[in-house]
Amino acid sequence: MDFQAWLKHTTEWMMTSGLRIVLIIILMLIALRLAHILSRRIFAPFKKDGLEAEIKKRTDTLSSLIRYILSVSIILVTLVMILGEFGIEIGPILAAAGIVGLAIGFGSQQLVQDVISGFFILMEDQIRVGDVINIAGKGGLVERITLRTTTLRDLSGSVHFVRNGHIDVVTNMTKEYSYYVFDIGIAYRENVDEVIGVIRETAEKLRQDPEYNEDILEPIEIMGLDKFADSSVIIKARIKTKPIKQWRIGREFNRRLKTAFDEKNIEIPFPHMTVYMGQDKEGKAAPLNISMPDRK
Repeated sequence: MDFQAWLKHTTEWMMTSGLRIVLIIILMLIALRLAHILSRRIFAPFKKDGLEAEIKKRTDTLSSLIRYILSVSIILVTLVMILGEFGIEIGPILAAAGIVGLAIGFGSQQLVQDVISGFFILMEDQIRVGDVINIAGKGGLVERITLRTTTLRDLSGSVHFVRNGHIDVVTNMTKEYSYYVFDIGIAYRENVDEVIGVIRETAEKLRQDPEYNEDILEPIEIMGLDKFADSSVIIKARIKTKPIKQWRIGREFNRRLKTAFDEKNIEIPFPHMTVYMGQDKEGKAAPLNISMPDRK
């Protein structure tokens, strides 16, 4: 084939198959954009301000998953159509891909495990976008979930990509409601009942504050004197809040409780040691001589 014939053939191909490939790519980009819009529009009624945060998190998760599946499907169909325009028979490729896929399947059991685990995690609503969780030794805010991986961002901003097949136990700290648990240490000399009254009063004032009352679901639950520590007695309590609001409420309660303790001269203890010299049979303590060297 001489150059002139090759040029003529190439020109004819560009005017037919070439244009069709360009059109296919344009349609693919349009379809990807429509898939993105569709995945948002389907769940738009569930994202209104009047609905619960739990429903919004569930819809965000499903919207992300549907967008991912649609995008992958569109790209695969586009590749098949472009191969057809190049004159490559699709049937033999699909048959070969099936055989290769079967062979790869035996060696990619981890991938299959990831996808199956991800499917059940989503179907059982164990994790949603916006939850704070601990999985596979990592903790943070869920930013994205696919069938293969779960993406977390921790408090320091680090992003963790966890394969769903590695998730054995899910600890979800923001599902339906949350608790902030307090271990409040006071000195042994303090009156426990008086301190409990101060704790309850402080918590009630916080609950009546318009800035915080919508996030607190129930009055504080004081469980009582929990244990005797080395330098303090520990009072355990907890506050029930809306999901992911427990840390905000807990920090503000701690600030207010410290102020209330200071106003009422309630001691918050710190580790210290009492030196006891003992007594003789007459009840008298031995003298304690302290030498303070002169430092110049």
